[in-house]
Amino acid sequence: MSSDIPDISSLERVTPMVFKAGCPDCRARFELSAPALRLAIGGSATTTFYSFTCPECGAGVRKPAGERIVELLIRGGVRTLRLHSTV
Repeated sequence: MSSDIPDISSLERVTPMVFKAGCPDCRARFELSAPALRLAIGGSATTTFYSFTCPECGAGVRKPAGERIVELLIRGGVRTLRLHSTV
């Protein structure tokens, strides 16, 4: 695992939060609760991302998640999936 992605076992979960987000398709800006987001943590920064469905246009949105975003999403109660390498 890359050193720029935090170990999720070291992060504590706290009260769910509301996150500001935007849709690249319809350009809408909105707030999403933790259950509306999903975080996938891969083996590197390029395979770590969060995703959600735009509440305005219904588009599936996937955005990269760096170390700070990963930390905020986990602490905010976002459901997290760890992606495993097949190698």
